[in-house]
Order: sequence, then structure tokens, then C-alpha cells
Amino acid sequence: MRVALISDLHGNMLALEAVLAAIGRAGVDQVICLGDVCTLGARPREVLDVLRDLDAPVILGNHDEFLLEPVLVHGYSEAPVIADAVDWCLGQLGDDDLAMVRGFDRDRELDLDGTRLLLFHGSPRSNLEDLLATTPPDEVDRALDGRLAPVMAGGHTHLQLVRQHRGALLVNPGSVGLPILEYVAGRAPTVLDHAEYAIVDAAAGAASVSLCRIPLDRRALRAQAESTDHPLRAMLAAAYA
Repeated sequence: MRVALISDLHGNMLALEAVLAAIGRAGVDQVICLGDVCTLGARPREVLDVLRDLDAPVILGNHDEFLLEPVLVHGYSEAPVIADAVDWCLGQLGDDDLAMVRGFDRDRELDLDGTRLLLFHGSPRSNLEDLLATTPPDEVDRALDGRLAPVMAGGHTHLQLVRQHRGALLVNPGSVGLPILEYVAGRAPTVLDHAEYAIVDAAAGAASVSLCRIPLDRRALRAQAESTDHPLRAMLAAAYA
């Protein structure tokens, strides 16, 4: 069985279309989204429509939860523009869109031909938690909150990762919509001009993980950022200049 993991789309329709085209060429049985679907980017509703058509399992990211409880964003970021971006995104969505977000799972387990796959956004404990290559093993254990599977996949950090932990594989597919240069711990990131995802292959209890990235057209990314009046328009346009 082959599944594609995508995460942190952040309203970037151009990147999502490119990734899904690449995934289609690879031939997968299922696409799985690990959350943070539509805030921060220019085309939130279109991204939700694509996921709806895919009928893909979606995990509730922290930014997805901000759409359901906007007050939460103030405990996450001190930057007013992030709260403004969440409010702007809410204004683009209809009741059916928010109903879809309410249906996202906080975590989920799947069986891939004998290999258990545990899905979450930040960690099983919190969709706000960062799991990095440098996170000490004991801290990873606490974040997993007693959960363990042969393959465990989450997003949130926008940094691709495959890490062995206690005999299991910890995977982060990176970000479709806002991949970044390095971990910034809340500071303004350097946004990169490619899109990231991962492929998990499983057969008879064996599993392998491939991290993938594809280049995107900077001019098209800039044009998309400038196509609406969303609060991060200037920042994203400058990133793709």
C-alpha cells in the first residue's frame, strides 16, 4: 500500500495543485492531510474544495482549530497579523466549509498492509507541539503521550523529517504551502519556493518513507499572493520577489 502525506497547505492552491499532480504520477492508494489547511494563504476556500473532492482524511491542525475558536490564536502568536489572517480566512469561508473543518480528526490510526500508521498534527498530545530532529528522546516520549506505532506522522513545524525513535519512524512531510528554511521558534521565517510532501510505502509489515519536494514558479507564487487582500499579502509577495 502506498499513501501520500501532505501537511500545512495554508491556502496555497498553486502548491497544492502541483503536489497533487506529482502524487498522481507516483500512483498512491490514498492521500492523507495532516492539517493547517487554509489560513495564511490567498485561496482558502479553493483548497478546502479540493480536499473535499479528494475525500482525504484530514487531521485538525492548530490553524484549523483557530477557525473554530479564533480566541486561541492569541495564545499562540503575539503577531497581530496572524490573528488578522485567521479573521480574513473566516470571512472567505461558508458554513459548509466550517462544518468540514469541525469534522477533522485530532488524531487517527490506519493499517497499511500490516503496518500501523499514527497520524497527528503537532503531536498526539497537542497540535501546537514541535517535534524536531533535535527534540530529546524523553521529550518525544512525553509528547507521544503513551502512543507508539511503527510509523508516526505529524506536521506543524514546516520542516521535513524522518527520524528513528524507539524503533519507530517519526515522519514530518514538511509543508505544501509554506516550507521554511529553518526552525525559527516563532520568529519570521524565510519561506522557500518549493512544495513538500512524503510517500509511505508499506507491504506485509515492512515500511519505507520518501521525502519529496518539487519546485514552483516564483512569479506565479507572487501573483497568487497579490491576487487578494489577505493580511500576509505583502510578506508573501516579498518572499517570492
